[in-house]
Amino acid sequence: MAGQEEIPEGTIRNVLEQESLKWVFVGGKGGVGKTTCSSILSILLASVRSSVLIISTDPAHNLSDAFQQRFTKSPTLVNGFTNLYAMEVDPTVEPEETGSSDGMDGFLSDLANSIPGIDEAMSFAEMLKLVQTMDYSVIVFDTAPTGHTLRLLQFPSTLEKGLAKMMTLKSKFGGLLGQMTRMFGVGEEFGEDAILGRLEGMKEVIEQVNRQFKDPDLTTFVCVCIPEFLSLYETERLVQELTKFEIDTHNIIINQVLFDEEGVESKLLKARMKMQQKYLDQFYMLYDDFNITKLPLLPQEVCGVEALKDFSQHFLKPYKPLFIRGTLEEIEIRVSRLQEQLKEAESELERARKGKKPINN
Repeated sequence: MAGQEEIPEGTIRNVLEQESLKWVFVGGKGGVGKTTCSSILSILLASVRSSVLIISTDPAHNLSDAFQQRFTKSPTLVNGFTNLYAMEVDPTVEPEETGSSDGMDGFLSDLANSIPGIDEAMSFAEMLKLVQTMDYSVIVFDTAPTGHTLRLLQFPSTLEKGLAKMMTLKSKFGGLLGQMTRMFGVGEEFGEDAILGRLEGMKEVIEQVNRQFKDPDLTTFVCVCIPEFLSLYETERLVQELTKFEIDTHNIIINQVLFDEEGVESKLLKARMKMQQKYLDQFYMLYDDFNITKLPLLPQEVCGVEALKDFSQHFLKPYKPLFIRGTLEEIEIRVSRLQEQLKEAESELERARKGKKPINN
């Protein structure tokens, strides 16, 4: 892309500066670094917000690995912080696992199983209901890979449709349901009024959350990807689905980018950089109105609070290679390294001539 150099590099400062945000989703294809990005985003938000909660809805749960601290389904203060909390939950857990084991919830769970997808939706609704009672300034969701995330975002509408179907059934068979409960001597908690009350209460929570998710002042979705074809394809699918769900998204983080720096001479790395550049150009072409943040591929993993904090600088200002190819400094470094390689090769040749085996590095 000829004009790429003219495009201002993006950062995620816009997320930090939007004080009205309540929900921040971070998602993308599996293995692109979603957990690292969401963890760093929560750390940065903690520097500008009074209280931050990061929730992992990925069954794999990598938050504990990222922060190197054990988290559970209850909010836990992250070591080294006074206002950052983390929890790992599974939106597909059964109601009894969430502490709702009374007869009514069991009945609703059985009833829900007759509607595809609504069991997960109801569990997700219970989790959101719990989260809403907590007084956090902003909540960051470290989501599961794209397919699970899209289903997660469908939960509010799935539950609304499911509850509407339940109420339709009630209007048709409400009298029969009442007769059955009386016939089997079931208590008032299973009366149709009690059931309707619970359903209506849950519907109100979902409708409220649905409105918040569709409000760009309250909710945004940060897409994380890598510069490869499958990830580009998944990101495009994700952006389209988010648009269909009316959920705001205007940030893309491209992770694991290889920069042409430090006199790279490896043919493999050069080939990978060329391939990545092709897809980077496509990202800039497809999402010219997005904030695109490029993050470098590191030789080591980003684990632990200090490593996350250190890497967070690349979220606030565009990463710049230490040396740009073609400059005097870069050429001098390349010449110096080639001279070192030549010396090593000459030493190896001399040992070979003397009948000694070459030293393996």
